[in-house]
Amino acid sequence: MAKLRIFQIAKTLNISHTDILSFLKSKKVDISSHMSPVDESIHNMIMDEFSYDKEQVDRFRKEQVRKEIHDSRIKEQQSATKKLELLSLSEQRELEKKESEKRELDLEAEKKRIDEELRKKDADIEKRKIDTNERIRVQEVKEKEHKSASSKKAKELKKKFKSNKKLRSINLRDIQSEIGAGTSKKPSANSGKKNEQVHKSVKTKVKGILAKMDTKTKKKVHRRDNTQDEEIVLDPSERENIKVAEFSNVEELGKIFEVTSSDIIQTCIELGMLVTKNQRIDWDVIELLADNYGYVAEKMADIGEELFSIEETEEDIANAVPRSPIVTVMGHVDHGKTSLLDHIRETNVAEGESGGITQHIGAYKVQSNDRTLTFLDTPGHEAFTAMRARGAQVTDIVILVVAADDAVMPQTIEAISHTKAAGVPMIVAINKMDKPGADPEKVRRSLSEHEVLTESWGGKIQDIEISAKTGAGVASLMESILLETDVLELKANKDCIARGTVIDSRLDKGLGPIGTVLIQKGTLKIGDPFICGDFSGKVRSIINEHGERLIEAGPSDAIQIQGYDQVPQAADLFAVVENEKELKRISSERQRIRREISHKKMAFSLDHMSSLIKEGTVKTLPMVIKGDVDGSVEALAESLEKLKTSEVGIKVIHKAVGMVTESDVLLAEASKAVIIGFHVQVSSNARLQARQAGVDIRTYNVIYQAVEELTLALEGMLEPDRIESSLGKAEVLTQFKIPKIGFIAGCKVIDGLIIRNGKARVTRDGELLAEGLINSLKRHKDDAKEVREGLECGIGVDGVKKFQEGDIIEVYEIREVKRKLELN
Repeated sequence: MAKLRIFQIAKTLNISHTDILSFLKSKKVDISSHMSPVDESIHNMIMDEFSYDKEQVDRFRKEQVRKEIHDSRIKEQQSATKKLELLSLSEQRELEKKESEKRELDLEAEKKRIDEELRKKDADIEKRKIDTNERIRVQEVKEKEHKSASSKKAKELKKKFKSNKKLRSINLRDIQSEIGAGTSKKPSANSGKKNEQVHKSVKTKVKGILAKMDTKTKKKVHRRDNTQDEEIVLDPSERENIKVAEFSNVEELGKIFEVTSSDIIQTCIELGMLVTKNQRIDWDVIELLADNYGYVAEKMADIGEELFSIEETEEDIANAVPRSPIVTVMGHVDHGKTSLLDHIRETNVAEGESGGITQHIGAYKVQSNDRTLTFLDTPGHEAFTAMRARGAQVTDIVILVVAADDAVMPQTIEAISHTKAAGVPMIVAINKMDKPGADPEKVRRSLSEHEVLTESWGGKIQDIEISAKTGAGVASLMESILLETDVLELKANKDCIARGTVIDSRLDKGLGPIGTVLIQKGTLKIGDPFICGDFSGKVRSIINEHGERLIEAGPSDAIQIQGYDQVPQAADLFAVVENEKELKRISSERQRIRREISHKKMAFSLDHMSSLIKEGTVKTLPMVIKGDVDGSVEALAESLEKLKTSEVGIKVIHKAVGMVTESDVLLAEASKAVIIGFHVQVSSNARLQARQAGVDIRTYNVIYQAVEELTLALEGMLEPDRIESSLGKAEVLTQFKIPKIGFIAGCKVIDGLIIRNGKARVTRDGELLAEGLINSLKRHKDDAKEVREGLECGIGVDGVKKFQEGDIIEVYEIREVKRKLELN
């Protein structure tokens, strides 16, 4: 049988679908919504649970109605009797007992009557069924007899009026003149009349039969009957599987299901949804529509996913040639990763970075012993977790740089975890050996605590003591890298189409979107059409880390490519496609699906955020982030979204690469957001528009400055702590009544200070009597602003009518103290 949905079962039981969902949740049955289908076992469980409740409610309602009728009758009897007879307690109990017995008898009689009625009804239904079947059988027999009689009569008529003579053609125009022609003898007048009457009767009868036949054929529609039969016979397991893209619109679904758009719109209206022709439909509704039209919907995976496969085929293994190793330098911030690469490359990169901290992934090629190595430099700041993970995923060897004077730190541990997860060999470089406080044994001990045993401690991981500043030990490190490379026997196919990974991207002012791509197999040439993520492009230029233009690039080359349609995201896969026409189609389809998903998510997050802010349950600071490279934007967004508590938080509603533009200001204005620019400029038009719209734009060059400032901003959104402090106490000695004012307490200040318009509470014998403001404070008939300890005064408190001797009046104030942000 076809699966029923939750709302259909709720409709049958005449209850709310939320009750069913709550019940299923308590039974730990995974049901997403009221549109979800349920199998037979869950359906039986729901019916067992709720059908009994429905019977009980119906029975309760009947009992209530019966009780009301009984009560109204008693009231009528009581109003009819003029004298009310007072009964004793025993008589009342006896009467109640009789009434309860009578009620029980009535209930049993009512139950018997209902059972009898149900029995009669069942018998009537059974009898009616039998009568109906008998009537149908008799009707069928009569129809058969009628058909056989009519066919017999028609045959007799045919035989009777069958002419043995050859028929000749008659012109219908001269039909009247031709009647009677061809007969052997002329008929008499009487016989002519008789024949004419017979001809007329036969003619009318034949016409009637033909008319009946025509009407029958018109009424009988074979196609509709056939489709109905097919729908009844069709088994759900035999339905055709059909692939549908998520968030398809009504028109596309119409083409897939081979129905018109209006049919789908009509079905959606029946389901309680108003949709338009171009509206995108959620997956739950698509499944429901497919089920309605006799299909089983399968969600289409990402289009063109097979293009990004980097797995080696048999052809790749056959044509494989040796390639350069990809070496990633990882470690904690300020442990000397970039300084080590500077010495290897004989350049100075660290000075160019903001605050001396690497903000981007750098990719460089180095020659050593007539062999080429590709180095990746990852940032060590805590915010760049994603960038370190990306470096570990695309690498062959990891150099873990640990400062000899600092040992293992949080980002060092994180780098070890990423390396183990990626399953790549590691070389430990113990840096800063030239410093006085260097202790390499402490480093090795700390590493062993995190399951990294070096060779000097009996392990398998090479450890080299170096100094990036003086260059000591760097040659040994390069030899260790070459040794690990020989062990790995790295090979790749150069003769296939290029595949790679984007390790960094940015929007250049003159060149447009640029991405740093690490080629993993194949050869990339200028003019190759490619797809990267969801966007297509064509290679316009290939540039190495020295700014030199190349004609082609092979495996293990880290190059900058120009020719993207949009700035790619870091970690996007890069693939060359031979068929450019197919490339455009795949790209547009992927963009459409991704756009629909992001639009749905953004609309949901903004609506959810607005509702929470209106309810006052949470204060969220919406944010638009623009940066120079994709990795930095990701890192900043991740760091800022961590700044949240149960009360306040940051929600990144949009992040992208490029300068701050007018469209960013419009988005920020609509969603009441703040714009953060990281290493980017703000266009003059955007700045002017932001000033007019009141949108706050902040620019930063160092990531921790942005985090600190926004932490302070969130602290300002926190509700301050309200601290109560006592100012003074006064004891009531007596009370005075003043006309038009009320009672005034004559008091003596026993502690602190009593002030006018201060908040006060009146206590009597340790129990709170009242709270209110001091509306009157006098000393010697003169108004006073304050009265100090040991002095007497008259006090009037709002809402207190009378005082008693010994009452204590306490004056207090509530101060607001700014709270600090305590992260979860």
